Amino acid sequence: MTENPAARHYSEQQAGSLTTGDQLLLPDGERTAEIQHVEFEQDDFGTPAVVLANLTGGGTLRIAAGSTVKILDPTVLVITVQDATLQDATPDAVTQLPVAAQPPAEQPQHTGEGEEAPAAPAVVVPPLPAIPPAASGPSAEELARIPAPQGTPEAVVEAAAEAHPDAVGVLLLADKLAKGINFKSGSCLKDLSDLAHELFITLKDPDGALTVADLLNVLPFDGNPGRWASVEASLALSSFICRQDRQEERAEVYEKLLRLPENQETDPFKARMNAKVRQRSLNEPNLYDKEIFRSIDNSNHEAEREWRLLRLESLLFLRAHGGSETIGVGELQRRINNELEAVRA
Repeated sequence: MTENPAARHYSEQQAGSLTTGDQLLLPDGERTAEIQHVEFEQDDFGTPAVVLANLTGGGTLRIAAGSTVKILDPTVLVITVQDATLQDATPDAVTQLPVAAQPPAEQPQHTGEGEEAPAAPAVVVPPLPAIPPAASGPSAEELARIPAPQGTPEAVVEAAAEAHPDAVGVLLLADKLAKGINFKSGSCLKDLSDLAHELFITLKDPDGALTVADLLNVLPFDGNPGRWASVEASLALSSFICRQDRQEERAEVYEKLLRLPENQETDPFKARMNAKVRQRSLNEPNLYDKEIFRSIDNSNHEAEREWRLLRLESLLFLRAHGGSETIGVGELQRRINNELEAVRA
């Protein structure tokens, strides 16, 4: 059984979708090589611009991410078989058969002398490019685990202020929100998120914090990263509070809502890039170490606390994602407890 290069079938795809195992048609247009590993180089704006395809046996091809390349299509691969025992066939005649028509690999083939020839190897189909699975949102039954607010949003904020009449931070935020809560306003969402964090972190009132946070937690992602940042912080805080209170099922609902916007991209190349960037941000989070150490060196306790609050938000976000490849859940829990101690001191 021999392979006729002219009978090969190729499919076109974007270079950014190349993956390990693809048989790439080389620039000379005649030879193919298997891709061993794929890497990406970013431009100055942080967008993947160049694909580095490392080839089996050595060598690397640099391809623009948006370029169209050809790969050997295993689903329509056609092979040529030359069998001297076929009737009405000359020694030079060949018959093209699709892969499905090949004899089973375990069936021995016989030569003209009656000796058994080794069975032809099975065709190995390279895997399709990996696309991140679409995130599934919580069902209606799961959403029902989040209690509905008692009264209007303004009434919820007012109740939180009345429960802590001596808390200056709560009163200041409540006064701003008492004028009316507009859920399309980024500043209102930020104030609500800050109020929930203030209730939990400073006043150690997890129930009050959850009640306020739930005003944000049920808001859908509207495509605006600025507004979503406040909802995201609220969801991460709510997940942590519920985990601490053994409300595991309710915590899972918050975590599903938090991850829902992450895999909405339908384009395979962009989805792969988004997943790679997201995983890198989880593996290398900004924990504001330099800023905190600088504040400590300058004996600026107020600035240190502000930076630690930002670090705490980053840790809570990681915890809601179940950790990362570099920081496990156990280590995250320890760091969160340390930061809570530090900012509450």
